[in-house]
Amino acid sequence: MQKNYRVGLIVPSSNTTMETEIPAMLRNRAELFPEESYTFHSSRMRMMHVTKEELKKMDEDSDRCALELSDAKCDVLAYACLIAIMSQGPGYHAESETRLCQVVANNNDNAPVVSSAGALIEGIKELGAKKVSIITPYMKPLTNMVVEYLNTSGIEVIDAISLEVSDNLEVGRLNPMNLLEHARKLNKEGADAVVLSACVQMPSLPAIQKVEDELGLPVLSAATATVHQILKNLNLAPVVPNAGSLLAKKSAVSK
Repeated sequence: MQKNYRVGLIVPSSNTTMETEIPAMLRNRAELFPEESYTFHSSRMRMMHVTKEELKKMDEDSDRCALELSDAKCDVLAYACLIAIMSQGPGYHAESETRLCQVVANNNDNAPVVSSAGALIEGIKELGAKKVSIITPYMKPLTNMVVEYLNTSGIEVIDAISLEVSDNLEVGRLNPMNLLEHARKLNKEGADAVVLSACVQMPSLPAIQKVEDELGLPVLSAATATVHQILKNLNLAPVVPNAGSLLAKKSAVSK
C-alpha cells in the first residue's frame, strides 16, 4: 500500500530552487522506497534582495505561512531560508522552530517544523564533522553571519567563498556545475566536510555527488540537510540516492 506524505514549504517569494531540489530528492527515493509518494505545498514570504533588512521583514511573515500550511494538514513543514534565520543571531533557529510549532498547534495541527538553518547544523553534526569549508551566494557580510552562526554552534569554518549575488532571482539562476570549480578553490585543509551551498536558493543538487567523489570528503548543502530532517521527522530512513554522504545508505538510521 502506498503512503503519501504532504510536505509544507515556507519559502521566500523569489525562491525558485527549494520547490525543485526538495521534490527531486524525495522523488528519487522511489527506486528504493516505491511505497512512498509525496506532495508539496508552499506558502511564500516577500523577499527579492538578500539584505539583512529584507530578511528580517520577511521572517516576520513566517508565522502566517505556517498557519496557512497547517490548514492543509501537512505531515511536516520546512522553513526554507537559511540566511533569514542566521542573520537574526546565534541560536535563532531553535526559537523560530518552537514559535512556528506553536502556531501550528494553535490551529489544531501537530506537524513538526524544521528549518534549513537548524537542519544544516544537525546535518554537519550527523556526519561527525567539526570543521567545514563552505560556499555561499551571499555578500560577504552575510556570509560572515553564517560563519559566526556555525562557529557559535560548535562548528569551525575553515574557509568560506562568497559569490556575492544579492538578487535572489539571480542566485536561483546560478549554474550548479560551476560549484565544482569553486569547490576546488576552497581551502579544505583540516576540514571534515564541505557545505557546497549554504543557501537553499543556490542550486547544487546536480553537483553534490560529483564534488564529493572528487574531493573525497563528505559534501552536503542546506537543501540536502533539510531533506535529511524532513525524512527523520516523518520517521523515515534519511536516504536519497546520489545526494552525498549525509543521505547515503550507510548514514541512514530510522528515527
